[in-house]
Amino acid sequence: MVSTRKRDEPDVARITSAPEPLAEDVARRQKRYLVQMGIRIVCFALSVLTWNHVPRWASIVLIVGAVVLPYVAVIFANAGRERRDEDTTFIDPREIGPGTGAPRGLGGGR
Repeated sequence: MVSTRKRDEPDVARITSAPEPLAEDVARRQKRYLVQMGIRIVCFALSVLTWNHVPRWASIVLIVGAVVLPYVAVIFANAGRERRDEDTTFIDPREIGPGTGAPRGLGGGR
């Protein structure tokens, strides 16, 4: 089979490298946040219900979990679309070479 693409044409973006749609990303992060807040409510309820029935350290661990989970949930909920699969290297100014620097002012002379 003969390829009709010329060598000078840019590569076509693949669908596998396309980012996740914004609506799906927001829905996924909201779901994760709500699950973590549900776990927080369970931790707090269990700590109150088991205060005099289990060793105090177990109830205190549940309270600590209920206090720390909101912070962790917000961090995970805000960690969204920063992921990049492409190369993000920058050009080193020393590699540009002489004569290609920034243009001189409107004075025109050296």
